[in-house]
Parts: sequence; structure tokens; C-alpha cells
Amino acid sequence: MCGQCCQGEGGIVVSPADLSRICAFLGMTPQAFEVAYCERSNGKLKVRTGPDGNCVFFAAGRGCTVHEGKPDICRAWPFFRGNLVDAGSLAMAKEYCPGIRPGVRHADFAAAGRAYLAARGLLASDCTCEANALVLERDEDGAK
Repeated sequence: MCGQCCQGEGGIVVSPADLSRICAFLGMTPQAFEVAYCERSNGKLKVRTGPDGNCVFFAAGRGCTVHEGKPDICRAWPFFRGNLVDAGSLAMAKEYCPGIRPGVRHADFAAAGRAYLAARGLLASDCTCEANALVLERDEDGAK
């Protein structure tokens, strides 16, 4: 909850399920939410960043202002596909994310991450409208 993962542009994809959840939380229509907070990039709806480079929903000292309705990509961190499949990616994430135990082995992290994502319904199934960083339910070869 330090907010370091809330920095940077273009990473917070809003899937159709996310859009319903966050709009219900904010009491907004999807159209109003998109106009107020989003942009489209490569066909995907994404949350804009503010002038400070943070997600528009991140407030210093308060954290995520839409925590209960936040997108799945935010719910999944730090269990992004890159961190689960590549030990080097996990090593880089450890350098700036205090939520990742420094001594965790990649295999243990990956197993825990896949279990976490599966238990919470955070495995992506449609890469046309969901975050690429979410692990797909089925890999390209059809395996789970």
C-alpha cells in the first residue's frame, strides 16, 4: 500500500467487469467514468495518470481512493505474469516493492501468486480487453 505500483502511465487496464465494479462504487455511469478518468489505448480502456505521474485515484497519505472498487490489475499486484514466469522480473520488482519478501524464491512466489490469482478470480481470459500483465487462464498452448 505504499503506492509505488500506482506510478506510471498506461498500465491500469479497466476490463468490462472492472468498469461495472468501479462505476457501482463511484455511483457513475460507464460513459461518465470513461470521460472523467480514462483514455483508450490499443483498444483498451485505461485509467489516466495525473500531473504527478500517479494513477488519478492515488492520493498521497491516503492511498487508493477507489480501493473497494479498484481494477483487477491493481488487485493482482505483485502477481503479474512477468513476475510469475521470469525470475529476473521478480528480482527487479523486489527492488522497489516493499510488499514482496526479499528472500522469497521465484518458484515459491510463482506458486503462491497463481494460487492467489485463481482463488480471487483474477486470471485473465480475454486479452482484448483485460490487462496483459494478468496471467491468462490458458496459455497459448491451451494449458492451465
